[in-house]
Amino acid sequence: MKNTNLKRRKLATAGLGLAASVGLFAGAAYVSADQTIKDPLANLSPQQAQAIESANSLSSAFRTVANRVLPAVVAIENRPSVAWNAKQNVRPSSDPFSGQNPFKGTPFEDMFGDEMFKGRRFQMPSQRSPGGQPTPSAGIGSGVIIDPSGIILTNNHVVAGGGEVIVRTQDGREFVATNVWTDPKTDVAVVKIDGATDLVAAIMGDSDQVEIGDWVLALGQPFGLESTVTAGIISAKHRGIGITARENFLQTDAAINPGNSGGPLVNLRGEIVGINTAIHSRSGGNEGIGFAVPSNLADWVGDQLVATGTVKRAYLGVGIQPVTQDLAKQLSVKPRGGVVVTNVFPGTPAAEAGLKSGDVIVRFGDEPVSTPQGLQLIVERAAIGSRQTVEVVRDGKKMELTFEAAEQTGDFATQMDAGGGPTESKRMENLGLEIAPVDADVAEQLGVEGVEGVVVTAVADGSPADRAGLSPGMVISQVDRQGVKTVEDFEAAIARNRKKEADGVLLLVRSDQGSRFVVIKS
Repeated sequence: MKNTNLKRRKLATAGLGLAASVGLFAGAAYVSADQTIKDPLANLSPQQAQAIESANSLSSAFRTVANRVLPAVVAIENRPSVAWNAKQNVRPSSDPFSGQNPFKGTPFEDMFGDEMFKGRRFQMPSQRSPGGQPTPSAGIGSGVIIDPSGIILTNNHVVAGGGEVIVRTQDGREFVATNVWTDPKTDVAVVKIDGATDLVAAIMGDSDQVEIGDWVLALGQPFGLESTVTAGIISAKHRGIGITARENFLQTDAAINPGNSGGPLVNLRGEIVGINTAIHSRSGGNEGIGFAVPSNLADWVGDQLVATGTVKRAYLGVGIQPVTQDLAKQLSVKPRGGVVVTNVFPGTPAAEAGLKSGDVIVRFGDEPVSTPQGLQLIVERAAIGSRQTVEVVRDGKKMELTFEAAEQTGDFATQMDAGGGPTESKRMENLGLEIAPVDADVAEQLGVEGVEGVVVTAVADGSPADRAGLSPGMVISQVDRQGVKTVEDFEAAIARNRKKEADGVLLLVRSDQGSRFVVIKS
């Protein structure tokens, strides 16, 4: 009755002049009780009815997948011991969220032109407010249970900071994580909770089987809401957007909003094909472009983290760049038909294999190579100690080279290229870094003209130098408040520090951000 009275009041305000037309409209739009349509598809053509049934089938598939996977989705809150603002002064200048090209002045500048970054912000949805400002909390995101024993996949940026990690399951239970393993290079992390019973685990799928146009669902707990599901398709594969060291993202138009980071991206079989990681946004919210770490990469990283607490990667030890059209003509290869070797570092597997500057790597093992990021990911997954075959084009002719896969002890992917790079580098195994002299060319390349010291050329993953925040390209000008000008000066200063049995080594380092002190604890 309330609805009927409401309709009458609205009609009365329209005036008597509309009475006739309203009457005609009512006669056409309303049906009496005895004329109720029993079947809404009854008067449709077979083609129309089939289209609606197909849509209903898709809707049913979404519902089935959501009901199957949602019990495995968890909320994750990281309560860091150090707030974000305390770390702002040590963030890299090439902030991937700033809209500036993070590769400016590096060998990768040509690979990622300025146009790609103008007006764009690639952000981790869980770490920034909608206005784009850093929030005090280091991580509020999602995760997905992949083993009923309490193993959860999520993002590194959700749990980074070393604080207490709280996991909330779909049924409202809360647990404090007993173990947190992270891999910043891929933005993948694994969280372990103990004492949880009746956990539901999602199934890992094969991301290599995903094709552009495939339907996917993104699940998570954005904005602190529970059981949120969005649908979309795979828009692109093998994306590199400059926010992590190892990138091979799946791109989707399924909405990935703040808090969705670490949640699963699943296919219509309910299998995890990606871990939601980032969005492209000008406003801070979803704009239809989201990125996920492929499940095969996340699974490979996660297995190692659970087994050993770290990720072992093989390496070649080369500088590489993509094959442009101009390069392809000069090197007698097809555009995008491999990657060009720009430098071979001495004493590396690449040097052992006989790779030379100017070689074009077109295949590694059984897998074709088309991009630097793709080659890096393929090489890193090679079993340590295994014999590998590399197919190259040299002077227009194909040839095969072999080498033994060795474990990567430094980030050789970010070592400086030949020509302007340092030589005579010295590896400091106990610190986990390599250093080299700083000459005028190197100083100019690094933007630190007039600075004396030694340049960091490589940093080993998880080493004391890595934990202290050192990275390739930094110049060390002091050790324990004493100036160093040469590699020999640095070695002597470290030797003196060891004799004192000091708690750590105090370094003054210089980058394009300026100077700051860091302490390396062995």
